[in-house]
Amino acid sequence: MPLWLIFHPDGTFEDDASKEALATDVTKIYTSAGLPAFYVVTNFIKMSSNTMLVGGKKLSKAKPFIRIAIEHIAVRLPDEDATYKRVSNRVDEALKPHVADKGYDWEFHIDETERRLWKINGIFPPAFGSDEEKIWVKENYAVPLENLEKGNL
Repeated sequence: MPLWLIFHPDGTFEDDASKEALATDVTKIYTSAGLPAFYVVTNFIKMSSNTMLVGGKKLSKAKPFIRIAIEHIAVRLPDEDATYKRVSNRVDEALKPHVADKGYDWEFHIDETERRLWKINGIFPPAFGSDEEKIWVKENYAVPLENLEKGNL
C-alpha cells in the first residue's frame, strides 16, 4: 500500500475539497500502475505553527512548508536510478497544483517496506499483477482469498 503522511501547517489543506483533490491525484499515480485504489491511504496531519521547525527554527507563516513521508509496500521499485527518478517526478507532478503552484515549500521522501510484513483485514495481499489482485482492483476491496478460491464474491 502506498501510505502518504502529509504534514502541513495551519492555513493549508483546511477544507475537504483541497484534501480530496490531492488524494485523488496521489491515487492516480498508483492506479495507473495497476494497483487497487483502496491501497492508497493519504493522511493529512495539521501541525500548529510552533510544532514544525526546520533547521532548528520555527517556520514563517508567510511561506508554508509541507513535509511528506511516503511508504511503498505493495510494489518494490527496481534499484535503478532511472526508475527512482521517474517515480519521484510523478510525485512532483501530483504535488504541483496542490503545493508548488501555491508557492509552498515542500520536501518528500519515499521508504519501501517489506511486503511480507503487510496485511489488509488480516489478509496477505495477492501478488502484484496477479489474477487475484485484478479482482481486488475490480472490487476495490480486500476480497478474502478463500472467497476467490471458492468462486464466491
